[in-house]
Amino acid sequence: MEIEIISFGQISEFINHQKIEIDGIADTDAFKQHLEDRFPALKGIKYKLALNKNIVQENTEIKNPATIAVMPSFSGG
Repeated sequence: MEIEIISFGQISEFINHQKIEIDGIADTDAFKQHLEDRFPALKGIKYKLALNKNIVQENTEIKNPATIAVMPSFSGG
């Protein structure tokens, strides 16, 4: 499966914008685990994922191809 990763804020310091090929990743929970295994610094940061421009609130199926944004917590009003 081809996944394009886009990162923002402090996360972009260790995860660069990139396209990766990953097999065996079917959903966002598995993808988060893969990211945290590959980039251990991510474990200590609160972050959200957006799958194809939609913020993920719960585990979601990933269909090929996909764009996933990794964003630090943010607030607004």
